Amino acid sequence: MTRRYLPTTLLLLAEDHDADGPRVVDPVVAADDGEETEYVALMTAADASAELLAGLPDGRRRRVVVVVETATGDAPVRWRDVVAVHVDSDDDADPDDDLAWWATQEIDDLLGA
Repeated sequence: MTRRYLPTTLLLLAEDHDADGPRVVDPVVAADDGEETEYVALMTAADASAELLAGLPDGRRRRVVVVVETATGDAPVRWRDVVAVHVDSDDDADPDDDLAWWATQEIDDLLGA
């Protein structure tokens, strides 16, 4: 299995929610399944997410990373492949802060928050 970290925003995640799966734009792939390696991949994707936030309205400027596991690094991504979503706790989160973890069954709640 390949774990990919997909940088996105709350607005893009909401748009994708009714699609077959989350969009895959510049995914970050962890070199291995080591905890430190996965953390670096997550934070690299969070930095890419921060670049997508310019000009977004208040209440929607939180870094978002969708974590998926697929058979290969270039396999299509479906919602069933999503294993977690990581999101800033609020719009004013420090870029060095860790992201909050959301389970896949909580995505609807996340988008309503």
